[in-house]
Amino acid sequence: MNGLLEVFMQRRGELLELFIQHMEMTSIAVLLSICIGIPAGILITRWKTAANVVIGVANLMQSIPSIGLLAFLVPVVGIGQRPAIIMVIIYALLPIIKNTYIGITGIESSTMEAAKAVGLSGFQTLLKVQIPIAMPYIMAGIRISAVTAVGTVTIAAFAGAGGLGWFINLGLNANDADLVLLGAIPACALALLIDFILGKVETALTPEGLKPADKICYRTEKERKKRICWSVTAFILIFFLPCLYTLSAFLKPDEKKVVVGSENFTEALILGNIYSILIQDNTDLDVEEKFNLNGTMITMSAMEGGDIDMFTDYTGVLAPNVLKLGLSTDTDQVYEQVRDGMEEQYNMKVSEPIGFSNTYVFAVSQEVSDKYGITKLSQLLEYAGELRLGCTTVFTQREDLLPKLTDEYGVSFAEVNGLEGNIRYQAIQSGKVDVIDAYETDALLKESGLVVVEDDIGFFPPYQALSVVRDEVLDEYPELEDVLSEMDGAITTEEMMEMNYQVDVEGKTPAETAREFLEEKGLID
Repeated sequence: MNGLLEVFMQRRGELLELFIQHMEMTSIAVLLSICIGIPAGILITRWKTAANVVIGVANLMQSIPSIGLLAFLVPVVGIGQRPAIIMVIIYALLPIIKNTYIGITGIESSTMEAAKAVGLSGFQTLLKVQIPIAMPYIMAGIRISAVTAVGTVTIAAFAGAGGLGWFINLGLNANDADLVLLGAIPACALALLIDFILGKVETALTPEGLKPADKICYRTEKERKKRICWSVTAFILIFFLPCLYTLSAFLKPDEKKVVVGSENFTEALILGNIYSILIQDNTDLDVEEKFNLNGTMITMSAMEGGDIDMFTDYTGVLAPNVLKLGLSTDTDQVYEQVRDGMEEQYNMKVSEPIGFSNTYVFAVSQEVSDKYGITKLSQLLEYAGELRLGCTTVFTQREDLLPKLTDEYGVSFAEVNGLEGNIRYQAIQSGKVDVIDAYETDALLKESGLVVVEDDIGFFPPYQALSVVRDEVLDEYPELEDVLSEMDGAITTEEMMEMNYQVDVEGKTPAETAREFLEEKGLID
């Protein structure tokens, strides 16, 4: 608990900003879902066929994994809040549509006949009879959607939209439960607060005659109106007020701005901050940060759409995944292919290598190294049939990694377990696996005491780090090229591992670590 309080005190300013972003996205998504869902639910009560189709489609859309839906939306609408809000709306619509439909169609026919008998028109019947009677169902659907939206918005961080998911992602990267809780606890509190307020709104709007006998409370007309007024005010404060934050962003004047992007792992976040700080301190350009993007393909979609202007990546990622090239193990050749290919196909300039390589490596426990005498890859392959491998899903699928070991070297591990992120390190330290795939600059390699296996057969492709900038941005701001070139060859593999260690193990923020590095190198004052 002391650790959580310490993290809270250190990051309370950042937490407030992310909490506001989270509320903002939740509010917009829920309001739009209400505006779409209630009318849709009312309309489909008129046509049973339409009801089956609409509810069926809503069910189908809700079955799509949220991260997959987000990845699909980014190339279409860009990064940031737009894809996140659309994603949340898709998940929030079903309860509202379905509950509105059930609430209205469940009204007894005698009630509808009575409304018709007293001369109410169809619209009057809807407003004065159907909606009031269906209100408990409608509000239940809204409450479910709103609470679900709070949780779903945490995924928005992977599209550069911010929110409390940012802390959750940082905590998962660093295996830091305090950071995870710093994002999760406020999200839970927000969900409870929204549900509480909507519960009060539901109570105020539901006619007394429709409540259970023990819940009926006889009030004067003045008291009833007062309760409704307070409930509506609370609803406006929690759903409309945060939307003003978005409106204010649209009213800002245009400015000379460079948008720096980064992917959602520690090293990319550090590099993103390094370039952001470097540009801000050495030019008169404003910098907008769009960090935490979920992978190279989302980042490239953002680059092509003009949502970000630059990011960092690796030759061993860009060559096969973006340029669709067969990967050579020749470092210079791969760099030249990436440099020329990115310019020719995408009009993007690739920098000189930043200096370090973050290639794949195998790592084994000290016990396994001692038992089998494994310090080199050739030795590891000799005993692979007796070893359990824990590796990322990507490692099992990419043809230049595990499939290549199997096809070209005839290697077959005793077990292959698909594990992500820090789970690999937990698995090998607990003895569940014997060998893992890792990256050369992983902070946990330094902390865990694992034996890094030397690639004596030249198996792994090169992963030189470099920056990628859109030509259009360099043409508009030519001073940027000289500033960015300050990073050419500036970071060694050991320095990058140390920076990762400071963030993932020592608990520094990527921004603090980046600034300290730049100051030590004399690149900023």
